[in-house]
Amino acid sequence: MRSARDDQLVRPTVEDEVAAAGSELIGGPVGRRALIGAHWWTPVRVIALMAIGMFALGMVQKLPCYDHGWFFGATTQYTHACYSDIPHLYNGRGFDQGLIPYLDRIPQSVGGGMDYLEYPVLTGLFMEVAALFTPSAGSLQHREQLYWFVNAGMLLACTAVIAVCVARTHRRRPWDALLVALAPAVALTATINWDLFAVALTAAAMLMWSRGRTVLSGVLIGLAAAAKLYPVLLLGPLLVLCWRAGRLRAFLTAAGGAVAAWLAVNLPLMFTHDATGFHIREGWAKFYTFSQARPVDFGSLWLFISERTGDPLNDVNVYATLLMILGCLGLGALALRAPRRPRFAQLAFLVVALFVLVNKVYSPQYVLWLVPLAALARPKWRDFLVWQACEVLYFLAIWFYLAYNGSGDKHQGLPTEAYQLAIVVHLLGTLYLCALVVRDIIKPERDVVRRDGSDDPSGGVLDGAPDIFVLGSARRERHAEPSEGTRVAWGTGSHDA
Repeated sequence: MRSARDDQLVRPTVEDEVAAAGSELIGGPVGRRALIGAHWWTPVRVIALMAIGMFALGMVQKLPCYDHGWFFGATTQYTHACYSDIPHLYNGRGFDQGLIPYLDRIPQSVGGGMDYLEYPVLTGLFMEVAALFTPSAGSLQHREQLYWFVNAGMLLACTAVIAVCVARTHRRRPWDALLVALAPAVALTATINWDLFAVALTAAAMLMWSRGRTVLSGVLIGLAAAAKLYPVLLLGPLLVLCWRAGRLRAFLTAAGGAVAAWLAVNLPLMFTHDATGFHIREGWAKFYTFSQARPVDFGSLWLFISERTGDPLNDVNVYATLLMILGCLGLGALALRAPRRPRFAQLAFLVVALFVLVNKVYSPQYVLWLVPLAALARPKWRDFLVWQACEVLYFLAIWFYLAYNGSGDKHQGLPTEAYQLAIVVHLLGTLYLCALVVRDIIKPERDVVRRDGSDDPSGGVLDGAPDIFVLGSARRERHAEPSEGTRVAWGTGSHDA
């Protein structure tokens, strides 16, 4: 039986001072007698509409490029900070010629040395579907504009899915999804690339896990990993948390669903057959070989080190892999030694943040991977906005840096030293949020989500489960199995179920 407290929504304007101050623009904090959700304007619908509105503002910000910058002028798309891969790759990957991704080789004169599409298969499918909906009549510029517009419409749908999934993952905290809906970095980076598709699948996977739908959650993780690599990292936190809670069967179910879904969409393109037998298809493998071979690139720690030392860092794959392994081991130890089992969203955010921090490239749109996880892991407006400020600063810095290097002797934009400083700020902003999440794990009484007595609202089968396997001091503080009809006193208080 659900109590009235279970159905009472947490009001951010009551518990968050920044949210309360911001609410003054629309009349002040909501009162305790307000009829929230008693009419059509439910929190989820409001959040979805706000996310759509912010996405639309991001499209408006791209207008200088849509009308001119993508097609004319060496640096116009950089000085207006409106660059996007989408229109350039319509021609650059042969979509305007009807080439089929992974099967048809891209001519050298078109791909500029990229002989096959360098994206995972579901992102390639997304791009191909958008190309099919793009009219074939008119000039190339006109078709590139339409291709971007079609993709923007599809990515808008992904944005709405993300907002709804985040709003529904924590049942009593739907308003935390406003962090996603109003994130300025999301509006600015939403149409740079196709990342929102994988982010939407990942958000849906976390929602399904929170509802105990382990098989479907695993399937969605597998599909997300077939669109971008990073979602597979979520299986690591699930393994450690399920191990600590004695719920390994749930993890194995999700992992099996992820593997099956990934294979289902990849196998048809993985192999080619000739007289000598089956071989890995070169086009399908391009994403993996390209990721392995690419040098250090924009936004990364490694680019900063390389430029400051003059070392090209030819062994960067080894360094990045070692740091990723050590970081994952550290997160595993943290999860098993913490005084209370960390929440799924907390570990998910930390492992994805670790990945982007040690990666060879930290592109501006990678913030899209982190925003929904950050909203669930640390729903605190002040900290979120500090991080977003760092992301917006870097978003502007990279384009002005490219303008500086592309404007010849004029050097209009940001010089190298200033760009390097922006990289440092960018990395420190992400590390700042990571440090706060780690602190919440070590000191769970500081965790905003758990202040009302909740355990892990996004944890699904883990929510309220007792600890079975722990390390260190947590072993002495294990919670006993809750008796029937009561909930574990995880937070500041407990209540009857």
